[in-house]
Amino acid sequence: MAPGAYDGLSARLIEQAGFPAIYASGGAIARSAGVPDLGLLSMAAIADRLASMVDVVGVPIVADADTGYGNALNAQAAARAFERAGVAAFHLEDQTFPKRCGHYDDKSLVPTAEMVQKLKAVRDAVHDADFVVIARTDAIAVEGFAAALDRAAAYLDAGADVSFVEAPTSEAEIAEIAKRLPGWKLINMFEGGKTPLLPASRLEALGYQLVIVPSDTQRAAIKAMQRVLTAIAGDGSAAAMRGEMASFAEREAIVDTAGYLARGKTYGS
Repeated sequence: MAPGAYDGLSARLIEQAGFPAIYASGGAIARSAGVPDLGLLSMAAIADRLASMVDVVGVPIVADADTGYGNALNAQAAARAFERAGVAAFHLEDQTFPKRCGHYDDKSLVPTAEMVQKLKAVRDAVHDADFVVIARTDAIAVEGFAAALDRAAAYLDAGADVSFVEAPTSEAEIAEIAKRLPGWKLINMFEGGKTPLLPASRLEALGYQLVIVPSDTQRAAIKAMQRVLTAIAGDGSAAAMRGEMASFAEREAIVDTAGYLARGKTYGS
């Protein structure tokens, strides 16, 4: 299970909750900048955010590389930038650039052959033999379920380590993906999407190894901020929300203020 993070604070919270991996959601990172998930942020901006997240956690981060931000050469540049940022893996998708959120309508895809070459380019670009390349297809909503499976198989043949068939719409499709595709498989689970929610135990039994939950943390944070802002607007303070907020001490513990200060003292004169 890899819940979604979008900055260093949310990444720290996921690690502290005991999860073995973190998903750096491209959509959540975009929304944290106040824009929708439509490929509006630059690759450099995403890579910088990823580096800041990697710096403050010790568990692996799986990143969202969208379409690779262009053609095969752009995808190679993104792969190198993401590898330098320190993430353990990223997924590349077969939408046209700029992309749309996988659960938006009216998506379009590049030809399978183009995506295959992009994956080969990415594989050639990364230096770490342990770096994990995940191939995502959004074909279910565009070309149909059978075409999505064909694309996913071709992407594995091209060198992807993990397959990611986005937005299956039934448990039967979820099971068929796991049955038909070899190797490791990733699935996207979040409240309100096109894919029915299944327990992690059921997904594991079907044959999935990695479950990402991209945006639920951010959506919860949005609601919490709206509630505290309503209290401030109405009462002039957030006193009524005290029980729903982290205390001053809890906040400082999350970001390890004491640890930073202690480390600073070791370099004192």
